[in-house]
Amino acid sequence: MTGRLSGKRAFVTGGASGLGEAIVRRYVAEGASVVIADIDAATGAALANELGAKTRFVSLDVSSEESWLAALATCDAIDVLVNNAGITTLGSIEEVTLDQFRHEFDVDVVGVFLGCKHVIPKMRPQGGSIINMSSMTGVRAQANLAAYNAAKAAVTHLTKSCALHFAQQKYDIRCNSVHPGAIHTPIIDKVLAQSDDPEALYAFFVSSHPIGRLGKPEEIAAICVYLASDESAFATGAEFRVDGGSTI
Repeated sequence: MTGRLSGKRAFVTGGASGLGEAIVRRYVAEGASVVIADIDAATGAALANELGAKTRFVSLDVSSEESWLAALATCDAIDVLVNNAGITTLGSIEEVTLDQFRHEFDVDVVGVFLGCKHVIPKMRPQGGSIINMSSMTGVRAQANLAAYNAAKAAVTHLTKSCALHFAQQKYDIRCNSVHPGAIHTPIIDKVLAQSDDPEALYAFFVSSHPIGRLGKPEEIAAICVYLASDESAFATGAEFRVDGGSTI
């Protein structure tokens, strides 16, 4: 299918690489115009230049309200917001420092909060879809991901709170969370680099998926197309698990 997002105006955080890049590429292929928002200006601008007239890059530090307001001010209207930017901190409750914990929440939770809050004026007149990137660990915890588990669980419930508010206020805005399993992106490589035994950790990631492999960025982009499209008009406040069976 093509043209499922024709006429849609999308804003994708963390859009320069990894899952964000896959989502941007698929959205453009489906007819959307896309703002690539990222803290990595060089990579984001290069991607926008590659994809052409239907994309542009805007610098965004998702943990900063000032940065959000400046980025959104460049948009007349937004039909789809994908709160994808995030980090992953490896470590148990004994290993993670307070600074690491706060930084995880600043990016993964505060960033989603600010996006959901400040996109409303850009989305409310015509309606739209907010897609928040959570994780399988936002549903099922792991001992060595204390900060990440807590942050993604917060994203899951923040999504539901937003969905209820939008419905009660009669805004035509839906809000859903996507819960990937381990997807082989640069973030996985960064997590592995934090480990004393990267090979064993990679094997653990694979073994935690009954399907027997890690996911591909394109497989997450596919569910994000559905949630951005009018096909998902009756879906809000839901958890979309694309995790190879990890949370069964």
